[in-house]
Amino acid sequence: MTITQAPPEQATDYTHRQILLIMSGLMLGLLLASLDQTIVSTALTTISRDFKRLDLYSWVVTSYLLTSTASTPLYGKISDQFGRKRIFQAAIVIFLIGSVLSGLSQNMYELIIFRGVQGVGAGGLMTLAMAIIGDVIAPRERGRYQGYFGAVFGVSSVIGPLIGGFLVDQASWRWVFYVNVPIGAVALIVVNRVLRLDHVARNSKVDILGALLIVSGVSLFLVGVQDAGATAKLTGSSVAFGIAGLVLIAAFGWWETKAAEPIIPLHLFRERVFTVANVLGFVTGAAMFGSLIFLPLYFQTVRGVSPTMSGMRMLPMMVGMLTTSIISGRMISRIGRYKWFVVSGTGILAGAIGIMTTITITTSAWALVGMLFLVGFGLGLFMQVLILSVQNSIPFEYMGTGTASVTFFRTLGGAIGAAVLGAVLVLDQKTNGPHYIHTYGMAKGMQLSFTHGMDRAFMYALPVAVLAFVLSFLMREVKLRSMPGVDNGDAMGLG
Repeated sequence: MTITQAPPEQATDYTHRQILLIMSGLMLGLLLASLDQTIVSTALTTISRDFKRLDLYSWVVTSYLLTSTASTPLYGKISDQFGRKRIFQAAIVIFLIGSVLSGLSQNMYELIIFRGVQGVGAGGLMTLAMAIIGDVIAPRERGRYQGYFGAVFGVSSVIGPLIGGFLVDQASWRWVFYVNVPIGAVALIVVNRVLRLDHVARNSKVDILGALLIVSGVSLFLVGVQDAGATAKLTGSSVAFGIAGLVLIAAFGWWETKAAEPIIPLHLFRERVFTVANVLGFVTGAAMFGSLIFLPLYFQTVRGVSPTMSGMRMLPMMVGMLTTSIISGRMISRIGRYKWFVVSGTGILAGAIGIMTTITITTSAWALVGMLFLVGFGLGLFMQVLILSVQNSIPFEYMGTGTASVTFFRTLGGAIGAAVLGAVLVLDQKTNGPHYIHTYGMAKGMQLSFTHGMDRAFMYALPVAVLAFVLSFLMREVKLRSMPGVDNGDAMGLG
C-alpha cells in the first residue's frame, strides 16, 4: 500500500513564551496518559464489586497496558511519516473516546475493551509529546524544559489516587473516566492553535505486516507474562501465549530487515547511544515500576492508611524527581554533557532499592520519606536524559521512531518487572504467610508476611538496578546539537 508521507517536520523559530504554550498542550496530553495509570487504581475495587466480577479485576489494568505498550512504536513511525501534530491530536481523540466509553460501560467485559481503546490513545500521548519537543527545541536547550515533563509524571503519581478516591467517594467511579474529557479538550485546543510544524510530502509505504506482527507479538507475550505473574506459576496458557508472542516478535525482527519502510529500522541499533538507551530504559523500567507498585500497597496493608493517604505518602518521590529533573536539565543545557547524569542517576536508584530491602512493619516515617526521595532523586537525573540522548544521536528523520523506541522498551520492562516481582511477592506470602499468621495472629501475621514478601521482591529488583548502573558506563557522549531539526554530524558514527 503506497501513501503520501510527510518526512520529519521542521520547526519554525519559537520564542520562550511560545515554547511554554506548546508545552502546556503537550503536558496536558501527557497528563491524560500518566494520570490514568494511577487514578483508576483507587476505583477498581468499587468497579469490580458493582459489576460483581472481582475475577476480572486485573484485566482492567492489563488491557490498558497491552494496547499502550504495543501501539507505542507504531505512533513513532507513523508520526515520522504523516506529521507529529495531526497524529498527536488523533491520539488525544482516541483516548477521549475510550474514556467516555469506559465511563458508560455496563459490564466488566465492555470496560476491559474500552480501556484497551484508551490504551491505544495513551501510547501516542506518551511518545509524541516527547517527539514534538524534539522537533521544537534544540537538544542543547531541551534540558532546561525537561523538568516540566518530570513534574507531570511525579504529580500524576500523587494526585491520581487522591482524585480517584475523591471522585469515587463523592460522585461515581464513572467520573474517574469522564474527568479526562475537559483536560483533553483543552489540550486539543492549545495544540491546534500554538503548534506549527511544517513538512514536505513524499511517497512511502506503510509497513502493515510489520505493524500486525509487533502488535500481536507484544500483546501475546505480555498476556503470557501477566498470566504467569498473577498465578505465580507457569501454566500451560501462560507458556503458550509467551512462546507465541516471542515467535511473532522474532518474525517482526526478520521482517524489518526486508520492509521498505520498517517501523523500527534495525540499523539504528548500530548506534551505541540508541542501543544503550533502549536497554537502560528496559532494565530501569523493570527495576523501577516493578518495585514501586508495592509501596502504596504497603502503606495501606501494613501501615493502615487509606488509598488517598497512601498517595500522599508517595509525595517525597515526586519532590525528589522534580528537583533533579529541573536541576539536571539546566545543567545539561549549560555544560552540553549528559552521560554522568545517567551514571549517577542509575547508581542512586540502585542504592535506594538496596535500602528498601530493609523495610519492616515498624520502619519510621522519616526513613520511608528518605527512601522515596532517593528513588525520585535518582529517576529525575536520568529518565528524560535517555530520550534526549537518543533524539540527539540519531538522524532527524527518525525522531519519532527513536523517541517511541525508548518509551516502548521502558514500558515493556515495567510490565515484565511488575509481573515477575509480583509473582515473587505472592510466592513468598504462600510460603511464609502461614508461619507468620500461626505465630503472631492474623492481623500482625498478614503485615509481616506482606512486608517480608515485598522485601524479597526488592532483593530481586536490586541486581537489575545494579545492572542498569553498570550499563550506564557504556553510554557514549555525543555533542548536543544547537539547532532543532538539524542532524548531528556525529550521529550514527558520521562525526
